[in-house]
Amino acid sequence: MKAIALISGGLDSILAAKVIKSQGIEVIPLKFIIPFSGTGKERINSLVRDSLGKEAKTMDISADFLKLLEKPRHGFGSGMNPCIDCKILMLTRAKELMRKWQADFVVTGEVLGQRPMSQNKQALGIIEKKAGLEGLLLRPLSARAIAETVPEKENWVRRGELFSFIGRSRQPQIELARALKIKDYAQPAGGCLLTDPEFSKRLKELITRGELNLNNIELLKIGRHFRIAAGTKLVVGRNEKENRKLENLARQDDYLFYPGAELAGPTSLGRGSFNAELLKLSCRITCRYCDLKGEAGAAITYRRIPEKEDNSLRVSPPEKEELANLRV
Repeated sequence: MKAIALISGGLDSILAAKVIKSQGIEVIPLKFIIPFSGTGKERINSLVRDSLGKEAKTMDISADFLKLLEKPRHGFGSGMNPCIDCKILMLTRAKELMRKWQADFVVTGEVLGQRPMSQNKQALGIIEKKAGLEGLLLRPLSARAIAETVPEKENWVRRGELFSFIGRSRQPQIELARALKIKDYAQPAGGCLLTDPEFSKRLKELITRGELNLNNIELLKIGRHFRIAAGTKLVVGRNEKENRKLENLARQDDYLFYPGAELAGPTSLGRGSFNAELLKLSCRITCRYCDLKGEAGAAITYRRIPEKEDNSLRVSPPEKEELANLRV
């Protein structure tokens, strides 16, 4: 028997996969790639190798995920997280892979009652039905608290060795992880960026402006964001690492702003339609985060990608109130 096990990078999905593997089922770990995971790829790969003894297969569903973000059928959670639609999308893709990989059922780490929107009994039933996996979706951590599935009824797995975890407490999972010798797993707070209030606010603004694409989403993950005109945005790096990321994310017709060599300060990325007034404003905002050493202003250098020639403006920083009105 074979099972596809969805791997999120958190503890629950690894536990579920390990529990099924311990019953002699061949487990195929599958990690879906979306732009909002808070767990690093290398950490996930290491955890899967250590716990399951094989590499996780991956599938990038970012393009499909962006489409459902604009108007999810089952709505959002506390932020911009369309949890029910997200799970339906992933499980639909997993079902499509079952024949190709000769798998008999699908496994997830969902726990009944852990998340009020997507892990109540009604939501679990909707997800299973909409994904076309009725009876073939096994949730080992809560299996004995919900209806039997085909793998249990047919004795592909031993129901008595599954669990009945319910609710938000993490203690049962931590104890099970200790028993199964699973270590170095991600904490719950490191999960989906769509549950983060600040990130959700930026994302909603991006969708409202009709600017939702993968490159813009990568920008949302870093820096200070300013809407300086209806179709124009400035992102200011907060440290050297973010400065480098902004340079790497810059695409044709974007502008890069940075202080002169004698001045410590951020790199800023401008995207959209620029005129002389907006170029000056972007230089002023960049100046605001430079170490002016008591000076009233500074020279800020800027250039348009892919042009090589630099331009420079000497500017003074904006007042706090003006800056706050532009902040996203």
